[in-house]
Amino acid sequence: MSRFHLATAFSFVVLGLASCGPLPVYYRSGNDQTRTNSDTLTCKVAALKDAPVANQIRQRPPVYYPGRQYCNAGGCWTGPGYWVDGGTYTVDVNQGLRSQLEQRCMAQKGYQRLELPRCTKEQIAKLQSMPGRNRRDAGLSQESCAVLQSNGTTVILPPL
Repeated sequence: MSRFHLATAFSFVVLGLASCGPLPVYYRSGNDQTRTNSDTLTCKVAALKDAPVANQIRQRPPVYYPGRQYCNAGGCWTGPGYWVDGGTYTVDVNQGLRSQLEQRCMAQKGYQRLELPRCTKEQIAKLQSMPGRNRRDAGLSQESCAVLQSNGTTVILPPL
């Protein structure tokens, strides 16, 4: 397998593992999830205004693969080497600043940033089976977990 294919396969494994790790969430005691999502959106918009997306296209250096040596009864010879393009990628140079601005805005609103484990399917199913459940925060515990919704918001589920 070529080095390019190994690097591509490795990146997919890393991306897959990244989706299994803890979720960063903002938490303020006594807040309901709707208020937290509203404050988060407000801070994200303000951060985007102060540090707009500034994409830069960058290029990885090419990689040289030297020729291989081939031998048989008649002698040895070396095949030609070859270059592989390193590829291009895009970087948002303001991403770090935007993240800092968002975190500062949320801290000014009284939130702290936590990393909670992702909820299991069983935890989500159990919560959905409880009708009329209050979304008001009951406090965090060791069993609290987070769910990333399809709209990009994160919901903290209380212990079940």
